[in-house]
Amino acid sequence: MRILVVEDEKSIVDFLSQGLKESGYAVDIANDGQTGLDYALATQYDVILLDVMLPKLNGFAVVRELRRASIKTPVIMLTARSTVDDRVHGLDAGADDYLVKPFAFAELLARIRALLRRPSISTDTAISFGDIELDTIKHEFRRRGERIELSGREFSILEYFMRNPGQVLTRTQIAEHIWNFDAYAGSNVVDVYIGYLRKKIDEDPSHSYIKTIRGVGYRFSPEG
Repeated sequence: MRILVVEDEKSIVDFLSQGLKESGYAVDIANDGQTGLDYALATQYDVILLDVMLPKLNGFAVVRELRRASIKTPVIMLTARSTVDDRVHGLDAGADDYLVKPFAFAELLARIRALLRRPSISTDTAISFGDIELDTIKHEFRRRGERIELSGREFSILEYFMRNPGQVLTRTQIAEHIWNFDAYAGSNVVDVYIGYLRKKIDEDPSHSYIKTIRGVGYRFSPEG
């Protein structure tokens, strides 16, 4: 899952970036409203965390422009302004949720999960095919009921595959969904992580859940 943080206070940026990455999310950072808008228009994100008071373009203007462009990505507005009028303004502009600073990081994660559970954004929190199951709330993968430990990045890649069964995903699609702008520059990092995943989730290497589509990318095959 990929999150865009649009925030100009360095201490908050560092706090959010570290916490979200530790929770298994890929994170892009924009330090002003115009850059945040450009990022959101150019790239598909799962959630946007958007400060209100920003240089160049404030948060209200950013979310209005996104909705005018038919970008439906869930937006959580972050602000120190706690008046009812401010919250109403943000929600009327097109935000999905509103969190007042300072906030507990656990609450932010819960609100992100709640948005991702919406039918228009995601499906069930437990995804299963045959004898394998992925629980996106507990962050657990099981094969025949036995829990298999995955890293945060491995989990995110597998979730992306399992939400798109049978669909060929290019290396670029996978990289853009899982890593941020700076982490992937045409390297073989996607192939490396696919190798890690196969070793963990496949019982028989000759019948892998993740099929290589030569010259294109990979496809998740539920039957293995």
